[in-house]
Amino acid sequence: MVFALAIFVSGTPERIPVKVPESLMIKDTLPVLYPTHTHSLYTQPARPPFLGTCVIAFREALAFKESRGDYFVTNTLGYLGKYQFGIGTLRLMGVHNPANFLKSPELQERVFEINLARNKWILRRDIPRFVGKKINGVLVTESGILAAAHLAGAGNVKRYLRSNGSRDVADAYGTTITHYLKRFRGYDTSSIPPRRNPKVL
Repeated sequence: MVFALAIFVSGTPERIPVKVPESLMIKDTLPVLYPTHTHSLYTQPARPPFLGTCVIAFREALAFKESRGDYFVTNTLGYLGKYQFGIGTLRLMGVHNPANFLKSPELQERVFEINLARNKWILRRDIPRFVGKKINGVLVTESGILAAAHLAGAGNVKRYLRSNGSRDVADAYGTTITHYLKRFRGYDTSSIPPRRNPKVL
């Protein structure tokens, strides 16, 4: 008969040095953006990750509102992708194959980028004129204007601003220009260059 004997010794165990592989080591510090102000976005039940107020944060917040960030979704009205573009807007951007657009996250990001630049060009006189003013109790910012233009079109936003908010319009789901001006105010979109009639190459 064989007996096994286990001996437990109290005290501090000997530490064995562990070498972290070079490929797993973090050598650079990563910037972390913190909120610079609070606003009503935090009252909603679901939120995208907070990315600060940079243009990437603006893009992702708008995408979250439009589609929860889903590149491959089509809504009940036929709007496509992460940013919910309509067929007419896609044609203006030089995209004539909606099926290919829906399958390509890269193309969707490119279209969103050039559409922002196009809207900024159309509203280039109105942005400096109205930023900093209050319309319908909402502080007007450049990012709010660009978000509203994504929702309702730059022409409708121009009419809204120049009528001091009396010509508000809503999309088919009832979302108004005023709502987008409020929800997307305060992001830094200054790095977006205005471009006249940009197209996808």
